[in-house]
Amino acid sequence: MHLTRDITSIESLENGCVATIGNFDGLHLGHQRIIQQLTEQATQHQLPKVIISFEPLPIEHFSAEKALRISPFRDKVKQLEQLGIDHFLCLRFNEAFANMPPEPFVQDALINHFKVRSLVVGDDFCFGSNRQGNYELLQSMGSKHGMLVSNNQTCSDEQGRISSTRIRHHLQQGEMEAARKLLGRSYTLSGRVRHGNKLGRTINFPTMNLRIQDNIAAAKGVYAIKLHGINNQILKGVANLGNRPTVGGTETRLEVHVFDFDESVYGRHIEVELETFIRPEQRFADFSALREQIQKDATLARELLH
Repeated sequence: MHLTRDITSIESLENGCVATIGNFDGLHLGHQRIIQQLTEQATQHQLPKVIISFEPLPIEHFSAEKALRISPFRDKVKQLEQLGIDHFLCLRFNEAFANMPPEPFVQDALINHFKVRSLVVGDDFCFGSNRQGNYELLQSMGSKHGMLVSNNQTCSDEQGRISSTRIRHHLQQGEMEAARKLLGRSYTLSGRVRHGNKLGRTINFPTMNLRIQDNIAAAKGVYAIKLHGINNQILKGVANLGNRPTVGGTETRLEVHVFDFDESVYGRHIEVELETFIRPEQRFADFSALREQIQKDATLARELLH
């Protein structure tokens, strides 16, 4: 998959493409249905499959202090690649882009520059200044310029529409099974193992430390986890997602302790499944009290993952 952040560098789409536009935060079952439709049209027209999205997410641009996201950008890239996308065009979302009327975006970007032959969008898709652009506008402009526009119907379950908003809510509440059903897979976070303070080693609980961006929706706290990326094995353990208030931490980390494992893996890229939420992150009176709780958490995590 080709990741492009600068639209002027695109050369391989001269013959056209099939595309879809959206935030695709979490790449849940609804997103997967859109991508399935995109794949069918790409096969029919023998054209590359293109995802057009934005960074930061529009919600992060408009209200950064309140914005939560399901997946970090690097995880989204990996998931799109696994879904067979050929090109990921990730446009920078800024004030100028937010204020752009929808018509120039369709004409200049989709039709003239990206040469979109077929466009698939969700039935609730809106874009452009004040969200003035919609499915009807896309259809109208597309019919004049040879761009087929198709509408993907809402993907729902017994609780209603499957959406990133619902998944964020479940993650905030630590409801991992509910989130898993809407995602169609386990919820994961990934990253490269970095050096930490090594305090865990002093109590026989060494950890692998990942830096996680602060606005991830998953509840801060302790999880039973499964880990991928080491020796082609699925390893089990316990992890804390948070900023470690007992030891004065300031940045969000995922600290993973793997059961019965003591290899040095600094610099390795790992993927962590947050399987079951055990408890919220809390501040303890001292390191001794934290150590006692960690032992209890690890015992419970072993039972949950048995």
